[in-house]
Amino acid sequence: MTMKAACLYGKEDIRIIEVPVPEIGDNEVLLQVKSALVCGTDIRMYKNGYPGVSEASPLIPGHEMSGIVEKAGKEVRGYTEGMVVAVAPNMGCGSCNSCVGGNTQLCKVDFRAFGININGAFAEYVRIPGDAVRQGNMVELNTLSFGEAALAEPLSCVFNAFQRYDVQPGDIVLIIGAGPIGLMHGKLAAMAGASKVIVNDISRERLDLVKGVEPGFLTSEGDAIRSLVEELTGGEGVQVTVTACPSPEAQVLAMELAAMNGRVSFFGGLPRDRAKVPIDTNLIHYKQITVTGTTMQNLEQYRRCIRLMERGVIDVKPLITDTYSIEKVTDAYSKIIQGKGMKHSISW
Repeated sequence: MTMKAACLYGKEDIRIIEVPVPEIGDNEVLLQVKSALVCGTDIRMYKNGYPGVSEASPLIPGHEMSGIVEKAGKEVRGYTEGMVVAVAPNMGCGSCNSCVGGNTQLCKVDFRAFGININGAFAEYVRIPGDAVRQGNMVELNTLSFGEAALAEPLSCVFNAFQRYDVQPGDIVLIIGAGPIGLMHGKLAAMAGASKVIVNDISRERLDLVKGVEPGFLTSEGDAIRSLVEELTGGEGVQVTVTACPSPEAQVLAMELAAMNGRVSFFGGLPRDRAKVPIDTNLIHYKQITVTGTTMQNLEQYRRCIRLMERGVIDVKPLITDTYSIEKVTDAYSKIIQGKGMKHSISW
């Protein structure tokens, strides 16, 4: 039995091919994928290539997923055929300090992730290894659509950062980067009681999309953000700034616009050749700025975000602006590279 899959063979080389449906062991699950969202990581792997991915060793990308349990191995407990689930992508060894502390995504011993170093969700079916089953990567769904459930992965990455920069009621929050990740940061800040959420970007088209989804957010294009922050805060700066973009300039700007006792989150990672950023550390010292960084999410954060969505506390459904069949995955990549739309879903 075969299935259609999008396979990455190297830099700018992704092909739709027929591959065998995965076989599962007694402690594994076969998931019928219903929604798989395209992430910025998928685009970077496509544009730059990825270690270990080659003509001889292709990889099926896709790590933001939801679907239906097609088969469950005879030793699997808690998951049954027909169950609707979302799947967190990261697995660890289970016994190192990070894993024992609940942060399997930080495992340095045996880290694996769907669509990164094992086959992912840009296929009709995906094998869920026994480690992921045991660790609780699969979460049963009650009310969410498949697309919303797939959004639990990026939302929980954002939630990880949100817990560290600690928005307080009345805070003014600045998000630099008007993509779907920036919008999620803004939505969580509003949920926490921010008095104003400002989204800054160099793209007017992106900012217009933000206003369409969250008309209550303030938007500012390019360097005009300096005068807007000056006006809104009387020159004091903002309490929280998040750099939701891969920009060294945004990181420098975030420090400059922070208020006394401000919190700055470097959420967007930087290209390796631009990762050393000349920051005035006196700003950190004299303004008592807290600077944080986060990566991925743990399973508790993933489950909490599903609960937030299911209970209607946060609505991310409007972020899915485009839907494609698996045959059109390159169209999704092309639109994302052009900065068109927000989240792009491969759906069945």
